[in-house]
Amino acid sequence: MSVMALTKKNPRSKFYELLQEQVHNEFNASQQYIALAVWFDNQDLPQLAKHFYKQSVEERNHAMALVQYMLDTDHHIDIPGTGDVRNDFTKVDELVELALEQEKEVAADIKTLTKAAREEDDFMGEQFMQWFLKEQVEEISQMSSLLNVIKRANGNLFEVEQFLYRDSVGDAGESDATMPPVAGGSL
Repeated sequence: MSVMALTKKNPRSKFYELLQEQVHNEFNASQQYIALAVWFDNQDLPQLAKHFYKQSVEERNHAMALVQYMLDTDHHIDIPGTGDVRNDFTKVDELVELALEQEKEVAADIKTLTKAAREEDDFMGEQFMQWFLKEQVEEISQMSSLLNVIKRANGNLFEVEQFLYRDSVGDAGESDATMPPVAGGSL
């Protein structure tokens, strides 16, 4: 088999270039969530740590769903490294504010991807992005709720820990049967 036979046939479009960038963004979000989880673990806040470890896996799965889509549509994929990750914080609300901003940035990226697919008349690409649009609404809502709980707790992190223990914030993505397939399977 020649090297040419091993390369993907479909040309790169703006949509696929943005998909490739989004793989990087999702992996970077996963790494940032690990940093947040480790910070919470180091502060003996196990429910907050558990929440962000789960968020990290969810972001990894999102990246791998994008990878699977590119595999399924016969496009070349480069697995990127991740960007810088913030590790130093002084207050709990800083971490959740960072997570909320990250989710808002991802939502903007997903909208841009969807628009690019639409502009290129890539109906399959646009359909694929619909799940991610729905997911970002949930992610922003859940992170906003967590930030509100932290602010209302007014420094009483035991209340925040109890809230997370009692309520399943951020667990909807794990059981969503409509999530696109994940390369290598969901973790």
